[in-house]
Amino acid sequence: MFTLDPRLAGDTVPVTRLALCEVRLTDEIAWPWLILVPMRPDTRELLDLTAEDRYRLVDEIALAERVLADLHSPDKLNVAALGNQVAQLHVHVIARRIGDAAWPQPVWGATARALHPPGEAAAAAARLAAAFAARSDADG
Repeated sequence: MFTLDPRLAGDTVPVTRLALCEVRLTDEIAWPWLILVPMRPDTRELLDLTAEDRYRLVDEIALAERVLADLHSPDKLNVAALGNQVAQLHVHVIARRIGDAAWPQPVWGATARALHPPGEAAAAAARLAAAFAARSDADG
């Protein structure tokens, strides 16, 4: 049975569920930052997924990139699966702008964490959910 790691749950707000992944918005105001978590139990590495799920994951990452591109027109989209602090397999998709607070370095540890003001993370997640639905309908 799939359960979301408590740290991921605590640092993010839900956006939507895709065929494979739960999509969540990181509560960090500096960057539009999505987390995709494959809804498979005991999954730590890409190699823990079936071949079909690995292909689906890549498709869902690309969908997340398109949604962030549509909403934020970033200069670059960063995609990473590190898992050094949270072992559960999850993929970061982050919209970056030239000159942002960490540019050109990675976002991790670049600045003190700044949370969304109350209610804004949920509002941003709702906009993202609508964009995922619209993009899925258009692509699908």
